[in-house]
Amino acid sequence: MQEPNNLIHASSPYLLQHAYNPVEWHEWNAEALEKAKKENKLILVSIGYSACHWCHVMEHESFENFEVAEVMNKHFVCIKVDREERPDIDQIYMLAVQLMNGNGGWPLNAICLPDQRPIYGGTYFRKNDWINILENVADLWKNEPDKAKNYAERLTDGINQAEKIIPATNELEFELVQLEEIIEPWKRHFDINLGGYNRAPKFPLPNNWSFLLRYSFLAAEEATFMATCTTLEQMSMGGIYDQIGGGFARYSVDDKWHVPHFEKMLYDNAQLMSLYAEAYQCLKFKPFVQVIVDTIDWTFREMSADNGLFFSALDADSEGVEGKFYVWDKSKFDEILGEDATLMAEYFDVTEHGNWEEEHTNILRRTKTDEEILEKYELDAETLYDKVALAKAKLLDERSKRIRPGLDDKCLTAWNAMMIKALCDASQVLNYPAYYERAKLAANFMLDNLVTPDGGLFRNYKNGKASIIGFLDDYAFMIEALIALYEVDFNEEWLDEAKSLTNYVINHFNDAESDMFFYTAANGEALIARKHEVMDNVIPASNSVMAQNLQKLGLFYDEENCREKASAMLKSVLPRIKAYGSAYSNWSIQLLNEVYGINEIAIVGNNVSEIKKEFSQKYIPNKIVLGGIKSELPLLKGKESEEPKIYVCRNKTCQLPVNTVEEALNFIN
Repeated sequence: MQEPNNLIHASSPYLLQHAYNPVEWHEWNAEALEKAKKENKLILVSIGYSACHWCHVMEHESFENFEVAEVMNKHFVCIKVDREERPDIDQIYMLAVQLMNGNGGWPLNAICLPDQRPIYGGTYFRKNDWINILENVADLWKNEPDKAKNYAERLTDGINQAEKIIPATNELEFELVQLEEIIEPWKRHFDINLGGYNRAPKFPLPNNWSFLLRYSFLAAEEATFMATCTTLEQMSMGGIYDQIGGGFARYSVDDKWHVPHFEKMLYDNAQLMSLYAEAYQCLKFKPFVQVIVDTIDWTFREMSADNGLFFSALDADSEGVEGKFYVWDKSKFDEILGEDATLMAEYFDVTEHGNWEEEHTNILRRTKTDEEILEKYELDAETLYDKVALAKAKLLDERSKRIRPGLDDKCLTAWNAMMIKALCDASQVLNYPAYYERAKLAANFMLDNLVTPDGGLFRNYKNGKASIIGFLDDYAFMIEALIALYEVDFNEEWLDEAKSLTNYVINHFNDAESDMFFYTAANGEALIARKHEVMDNVIPASNSVMAQNLQKLGLFYDEENCREKASAMLKSVLPRIKAYGSAYSNWSIQLLNEVYGINEIAIVGNNVSEIKKEFSQKYIPNKIVLGGIKSELPLLKGKESEEPKIYVCRNKTCQLPVNTVEEALNFIN
């Protein structure tokens, strides 16, 4: 058997997958980097993640191959990086590859000088192409080192200059017309019939639709409202959504949400829980409740650690075949469901031939509404619901006997924080306290086990050990989660923790030359560049989340400097939003809050929890909620009362207190 390489000691499941490659892999650490300098060898940085299909393909074709390994080991110090553990490294070399080639993706492969500066890079390479590239770059370093150094210098300058955000110098005002200028070009990309955008593949992009739902509601804009509703309904009926087990895959390869790329990520599902909870709060569309409940059930069943944290991802592949765990042939489907097989086959679009390119194979999806099924089979809604629930249970039980996809069981601070917020959102909208209790369990574990000695955060928890100094997204999402917890239970300790972490960010991530925060801490590992994360992608940018946190904490604590910092950050990025709204959707939510104002709802008296419960059934997308009997928070201070009172404030002005939610709603903007 092949002897293990240095990755055998790694915490990352992705790195451990490569521990028996013949490539002499190293983790990114001081020893490996020093080895490259000492031996004057090029560094080969290969970056991926456990649920990445093409990462597995390249491993099998190249990294498990002795011929390829011989070339790699001879000429390079080979370093494997899990992009989810070390997004700071990924960020730099992804930008380098984008500057070189115009695009990027994973697997990401960069060849660097011994001082870490890149000179060549790309994504997936076939075996023979990979060998040729390795030998050519090795020859360049051996025979023309000055040429390689000159190129590295120019490329590193490009990395440092790219995406720089210039502070706004003019006295910019936030206005409704700015939102309209963002929305108008954005609308042209909607797929009106199938939801999402008129392209394939299709990603859920939850933050896009959260902004569009809020904008539609506040601006009474019908086109964006219809596009959002269609998207949420079509996604929940498509194959991208696990119809029997709950949870969403990362994207669909087609434009119909039909054929997923089967991996399931914690961050997608956390954000989608929050989105569907918000949509249900707005629309009261009952099918969305089942989506939320089933997705949370999947999280608790398949993604939960014993300590209360949540795992990172489920692989797309099982038994070496993508999607094998999730698909069905009709004969097996019929056998399991017996007398209801015909009805359920129509309900889930299961056919003898199969409903996608693999013959006799079906991805469960919904192509017909409940109303169409009810009419055809002359059923009442309750009977159909019971039959569907029974069918799901039987199919799920059968599926649980199959060989499962690989689990990435590392627990990341940022992604766990997103799940904490999602559970808080769902607990309030669905009035289900057990979700809040689960969120609280995870948050308390993180505060007990993932805080550094100086009051910062670790990024990763695995095998009883916290590791890797946190990045800006870890702080941004954790602060957001702590604020969400406070708005459920009004325990001000959550807010105090959020404020403490915010002060840490200001002290350790600040950029004296920009309104943005650096992605890496000043006391973290020094790389060849310190970058800002500004564009909202599948996950909102850490800076946009941080700006909203500052805006909210500024209101909770009445601290003008926090609100001014949040506004300055938004003003700096505002000129970019109009050209590419979907890449700045979280910033657009902050702009929405600036334009329409944030409703500060303070609840006092003996009936606080009941009043808050009633508020949770109302859709007010631009609000913060405070409550309690005795408090030092400025909006609550001096407002002690036995009888229930509700104060609605906005822009430093409070209305007279009222006693009921209905009266308070008259003051809500």
